[in-house]
Amino acid sequence: MTAAASRAHAAADSIATVEAFFHRYRAAVAQTPAVADFTFGNPQEMPLPGLVQALKHHAEPKTVDWFAYKSNETDPCTFLAGVLSDELGMPFAPEDIALTKGAFGAIKMAFTMLLEPGDECIVPLPGWFCYGPMLAAASATEVPVPLEPEGFDLDLNAIAGAITERTRIVVVNSPHNPTGRIYSREALQALAELLETKSAEQGRRIWILSDEPYRRIRFDGVEFTSPMAVYPHTLIDYSYGKILLAPGLRLGYLAISPQLPPAERAELQRLRFAVQMADAWNVPDAPLLYALPDLERETIDIAALERRRDRMLGALAQWGYRMTRPEGTFYLWGRAPGGDSATFAEDLARRGIHVMPGTVFDRPTDFRICLTADDAMIEAALPAFRDAARTPS
Repeated sequence: MTAAASRAHAAADSIATVEAFFHRYRAAVAQTPAVADFTFGNPQEMPLPGLVQALKHHAEPKTVDWFAYKSNETDPCTFLAGVLSDELGMPFAPEDIALTKGAFGAIKMAFTMLLEPGDECIVPLPGWFCYGPMLAAASATEVPVPLEPEGFDLDLNAIAGAITERTRIVVVNSPHNPTGRIYSREALQALAELLETKSAEQGRRIWILSDEPYRRIRFDGVEFTSPMAVYPHTLIDYSYGKILLAPGLRLGYLAISPQLPPAERAELQRLRFAVQMADAWNVPDAPLLYALPDLERETIDIAALERRRDRMLGALAQWGYRMTRPEGTFYLWGRAPGGDSATFAEDLARRGIHVMPGTVFDRPTDFRICLTADDAMIEAALPAFRDAARTPS
């Protein structure tokens, strides 16, 4: 007998590898000051001036109820409906927008809204490591399904083989963390056709949760298509923490598809408030709601990210690293020398260089670099990558 619920233990088991890495990483940084930190998507430079100005301005109360309880306020929801309609080419209404505490809050809201206990959710492998514990906390089951092994495209045969009568959600993360892949409209159309067929066979609708926090961080002019454009039974989660490089600002939203059948769209719209309340008042803090139009205009320097990507890819290629060229996000993904990412990461950490081993993504042969490190950090770290490449394979 244990004090805690079984779903709490399941969540802990799901995140155990990541938690262990995090504690090792924190201890290593405390022992050896970091020369370069390529682990998590944290800022390594001062915040955007426009971000700071917006927060200062909107933290100053203008009325007595400035910091009163907030929900899906009319002004920010109307504003976001217009932004999304222009960006994605679909007629969003304010009622299609649920304001949440970042993408985490939006994903939690989608799970609460759609999943019954025992339901299954297909997630990409490699992929973000927080779907699993969130699903466990919802008494649902994570079903990791590998992407195609070379190009990391969606593997439709693997997805089809993983679908059961309990499948309720397929997560699509594009641009993809950790590989940086952006899925083409053709690939998403093929997935939509598969899910239509499987939903009919199972007699139960399978949804897509389109995890899009990196949607605006794209390189080389690569276009973006949301799964919502080809599959009406899609919810979009989004976070401003990536485009602003401010993950500690919990500002995001869940978007309902305007292309849903009217009765289903109305049902989800009607449930927004109840689900957000049940998910611990899952609404951003008041100043962030006021600041949203100002924050929408701010962006990190994507050209600088692209330049850092090219610098790292060029250097690593000459030393024999096998890397995936990202089309978006601020990550690089590749094979660790010798195929042992844990040993590789530990070796670099002793030199003050911190990367994320693929063990936290269930891919122990690979590793991830976060390009939010500044140019000086990258240059200081390159000799260590050169030396590590000499490890026998």
